[in-house]
Amino acid sequence: MKKIAFLLSALCAGCFASAQFAGVMRAPQEEPLPEGFKPASTNTFISQYPAVNAQTRQAMFKVIAPYAQNVTLQLSGKHAMKKDDKGVWWYTTDPLVVGFHYYAIMIDSAAVMDRGSEAYFGSNWESAAIEIPEGQEGDYYRFNKSISHGEIRSLYHWSDVNGLERHVNVYVPAEYESNPKKKYPVLYLVHGWGEDENGWSVQGHMANIMDGLIAAGKAVPMIVVMPSGDIKTNSDVRKASGDITDVFVKDMIPYIDKTFRTYTDRDHRAMAGLSRGGGQTWNTVLNHMDLFAWMGGFSGSGRFGGNNTIETAYNGAFKDADAFNKKMKLVFISIGTVEGQGAKQTYDALTSHGIKNVVYHESQGTAHEWLTWRRALNDFAPRLFR
Repeated sequence: MKKIAFLLSALCAGCFASAQFAGVMRAPQEEPLPEGFKPASTNTFISQYPAVNAQTRQAMFKVIAPYAQNVTLQLSGKHAMKKDDKGVWWYTTDPLVVGFHYYAIMIDSAAVMDRGSEAYFGSNWESAAIEIPEGQEGDYYRFNKSISHGEIRSLYHWSDVNGLERHVNVYVPAEYESNPKKKYPVLYLVHGWGEDENGWSVQGHMANIMDGLIAAGKAVPMIVVMPSGDIKTNSDVRKASGDITDVFVKDMIPYIDKTFRTYTDRDHRAMAGLSRGGGQTWNTVLNHMDLFAWMGGFSGSGRFGGNNTIETAYNGAFKDADAFNKKMKLVFISIGTVEGQGAKQTYDALTSHGIKNVVYHESQGTAHEWLTWRRALNDFAPRLFR
């Protein structure tokens, strides 16, 4: 009995010690953050750094690398970090533009992802990122506990063009299951280069934007399909081949129309994309105007000049302005004001040619990043299917 009691006592002591250890691992003791700073919303839930000051729009970074010779923050340029006497490297930025920014840490000659950040697929790798928060003006892309929410469904479909299965995310509005006989229009929404089909639902907060617009009666309830804009490969399909437009038209649209309760006519089908996805949208829609009546390019659209004139581009889709105006209900062109004048030049060329159903939208003070594209979607979606 004494042996049993001793063993139980030892086991309990061990459990207590393990619990203490686990508790320390779950909630490490950290020094208080400087006044005005708090952990970035993009951090892992136990990470204090990077820290953000919402008032000054500064960010503070911390890297523990006592044996490193040089540590550099790569965020809109390269910034040398400074090491303290404990082997911890620090850097505080100048005021940053509000919105979502990828970054990396260069430790000597190796670029690594900051363990304090969640992982976001961007620039073709799992990147760290930081969100410089807006004030109340950013509530449209934040979760609203007071409204009903739709679902994002993660699905796979077979692509004969690509030669393998392809992943796609599909948003259905909150009312989808409660209206089993109702059909819905569809918006196909494409990411940009270096990102993937998860970009719009993660970095872009697409569902929060659509939930808010639909709940407020600003947008009609719709299905939003977020595909990959890349031709994928695997161990069997070693070389990318085919055309992404063919994947969209021949494989994806038939799958969506078969799987969901959709209207299948062109008047109830739209497509938009950001950056490269905007270019893919123009190529897809303007070469298949029998399938789409609405289109949008966010920081990515057509360009005219040289041999690629407005009369000849996209197989002459714009040549007859009156015919185009009767067929295409909306051409939406959006850009951040820091990005340059290319999109405005495209808009001017179209309107000068007589295209009337074109809208130009600017995101004030933003560059080629996700805040620009959230704002674009927030303006674009309410215009659809009216």
